[in-house]
Amino acid sequence: MATSQVSQAEALLSALDPEQRQVAEALRGPVRVLAGAGTGKTRAITHRIAHGVVTGVYAPSEVLAVTFTTRAAGELRQRLRQLGAPGVQARTFHSAALRQLRYFWPHVHGTELPQLTESKLGMLAAATRRLGLRADQALLRDLASEIEWAKVSNVGPDDYARIAERAGRTVSDQPADTVGKLFSSYEDVKREQGRMDMEDVLLFTAGVLASDERVAAQVRRQYKWFVVDEFQDVSPLQSALLDLWLGGRDELCVVGDPAQTIYSFAGADATYLLDFPKRYPGTTSVELVRNYRSTPQVVTTANTLLAGSVSAGVELRSQQPAGAAVRFVGHPDEVAEAAYVADQVATLQRRGTAPGQIAVLFRINAQSEHFEDALSDRGIPYLVRGAARFFERPEVREAVVRLRGAARSGEVDDQPWVDAVHGVLGGMGWSAEPPTGRGQGRD
Repeated sequence: MATSQVSQAEALLSALDPEQRQVAEALRGPVRVLAGAGTGKTRAITHRIAHGVVTGVYAPSEVLAVTFTTRAAGELRQRLRQLGAPGVQARTFHSAALRQLRYFWPHVHGTELPQLTESKLGMLAAATRRLGLRADQALLRDLASEIEWAKVSNVGPDDYARIAERAGRTVSDQPADTVGKLFSSYEDVKREQGRMDMEDVLLFTAGVLASDERVAAQVRRQYKWFVVDEFQDVSPLQSALLDLWLGGRDELCVVGDPAQTIYSFAGADATYLLDFPKRYPGTTSVELVRNYRSTPQVVTTANTLLAGSVSAGVELRSQQPAGAAVRFVGHPDEVAEAAYVADQVATLQRRGTAPGQIAVLFRINAQSEHFEDALSDRGIPYLVRGAARFFERPEVREAVVRLRGAARSGEVDDQPWVDAVHGVLGGMGWSAEPPTGRGQGRD
């Protein structure tokens, strides 16, 4: 390397802690990085890619970095540009597959690519009508989720009943053979309408690569170095597509944490991460354990909770000063929990804590309603991140439209507002109590 390249490479490496540097210097695969929460995994893998580009090991256009969300892919691209590797492709699995599919499908099949649909619900409604079944919105959503699980798990309609029963899966008390028939009918409706769903993007791409060696060879010439972030959330279908991209090569770096698996309900399987060294002999395995995000009290609590569980990952070591002790408080239901949290927020504000320094974390978007309600009742302004506010959710918007229509027709003149909201939402499969006092919310 030239002197400038050496200095640039050393500057990249000097910004890392010892474990991150080990990742960045492991430029040839296979590499597995077990990265605990707050340990700088994105920093490690972006510096690894940039180090490979600066030293001439990687050509930027031959690197494909894959993650699971558009936001994460955008962050990877931004960091890589800042580190001097702007030509690297950083995409979600679906984005990378769709890009390839749009290019190769017309050449392979001689037809236009089916139209990508954002929702399965309309086609599922048609499928249920064909079978003489009635399904409300709640059942349609459950069916859509189950079909997604089946497709990413490489389970077809004919095999669904047998495999679902063995896996103990149920859909709103529907018999497994009925769900299998609905799955088959849904595929028929989709095909007749010339559409494809998000899972088809991966399935069709895998099919093209598996059936046409010329296409596979072209893709493999394009991409020679692969990095997959959040590897604990890879599904069987994504793993199969990754194998086809690799074509027997092992120039692969995977990063993940079994303690952060969040998509197992949708077919993700953390064993791909855990068993990676078995599948790829000679794997370089690195553990990132220095947590830069949380106090020792929080990290110790997390380590204790995960110890001995199937989700146990690395044992973290906090790099922060000591903080307050972790407290555990139980409540009889979600409403009481939200009320307690809102009271704690109000107390903190009275004692001088700035609102911007207070955060309420919840596991799933559906939980935000009770917290929004409790904060609004106390006149506490709030900002919701990562989820739509209650009245902005599609099902609630639809409910409001129906209520307005019912009010104009006089159907709800003699009913209390609460009964009207509850009735309409309940008819749509939404079981939550109607919200109140949303005026203090902020986008």
